[in-house]
Amino acid sequence: MKNIYIYWLTPMALLALVSCKGKNAKQDAAPPPTPVNVIEAKKAEAVYYDQYQGTVVSINTTELRSQVPGFVTGIFFKEGDVVAKGKVLYEIDKRKYVAAFQQAQANVISAQANLIKAQKDIDRYNMLLKNDAIARQTVDQATAAFETNKSQVAVAKAALESARTDLSFATITAPFTGRIGISQVRLGTQVSAGTTLMNTISAEHPIGVDVVINEQDIDRFYKLQKSSTDSTFRLQLSDGQTTYNKPGKVLAIDRGVNNQTGTIKVRVQFPNEEGVLKDGMSCVLKVLNNQSGNRVQIPYKAITEQMGEFFVFVSRDTTITDTTTKDNTKSQALIAKQHKVILGPRVGSDVVIMSGVEAGDKVVTEGFQRLRDGGKIVLGDPAAQGAPGQEKPKGK
Repeated sequence: MKNIYIYWLTPMALLALVSCKGKNAKQDAAPPPTPVNVIEAKKAEAVYYDQYQGTVVSINTTELRSQVPGFVTGIFFKEGDVVAKGKVLYEIDKRKYVAAFQQAQANVISAQANLIKAQKDIDRYNMLLKNDAIARQTVDQATAAFETNKSQVAVAKAALESARTDLSFATITAPFTGRIGISQVRLGTQVSAGTTLMNTISAEHPIGVDVVINEQDIDRFYKLQKSSTDSTFRLQLSDGQTTYNKPGKVLAIDRGVNNQTGTIKVRVQFPNEEGVLKDGMSCVLKVLNNQSGNRVQIPYKAITEQMGEFFVFVSRDTTITDTTTKDNTKSQALIAKQHKVILGPRVGSDVVIMSGVEAGDKVVTEGFQRLRDGGKIVLGDPAAQGAPGQEKPKGK
């Protein structure tokens, strides 16, 4: 009976041993390669701009105010037009200023006549004094009267210039060529000297764009002020689509940094012959990045971010040694190596790589979500082949 049990136990033990070896073999088997798509990193011309929010400003803007009081009796322009330097714009009631000017002219003539009379008196008294025919005191009085009349002529001439100035102020002319706005006064409006705003005139060509930059960029803009090219500055208008491609140049950098914000204002000048840019418009100033040039570019979708740092997987050929064989069989395989990269700006769907990837590297663009550094890969469509370790569904 004992021998019968031994005969039955021996096959069962062998069967269990084979089953355990099969399980261990499955456990020891390496995971299959991960299917991925790769693309070759290539160098391409990358021209890109840094952007700054800006405001269009007239380089020369003046508020028109009367320097003499009175009523507006004439308006000689069309609102919104470009007016030439010296063109008459407004006229203040000048009748009293004309009368004051004429009176000042008469006073000058009268003072000059008195001066001539005083001069003749001195000449006559001096002749009499030589013949001892007149008292010395009389001659001295005549000399004093002459000096008094001379000063009266100077006073009268100064009053004449003052009256002439007031009369000229009654006619308001354009101080420079520019576009005039909507009039703030109408015919018959009473204006006060230096107080009433009548209009504003702004020069449009050339025109400026003001931007605020961080103090770290000051040296960059000082260099651009000394030397820049026609492609250094571009403007994007407020519609977000129109680009103003005329060249600009740095006109001025403000005197100091705002110690509260750490920023400084920069003014860039643009030609504006056609009047496209208007004072007060918002825009985006694009400044050519000095790192533009022939740079390595890859699709942006290949980038992964971890803790604020950026990485890509690069395909590498490697030799794998099978230590399970007696002769340590060697074979070629593809693995994915993780590279830390420093990103430049976006260029369409691509991104510039400043460091971490060289031209010619095979960068994984799809399937990297399941990769680990040094993991095996196989080229193919990740979506079509499914996840590693899973069989593809069979078609019916």
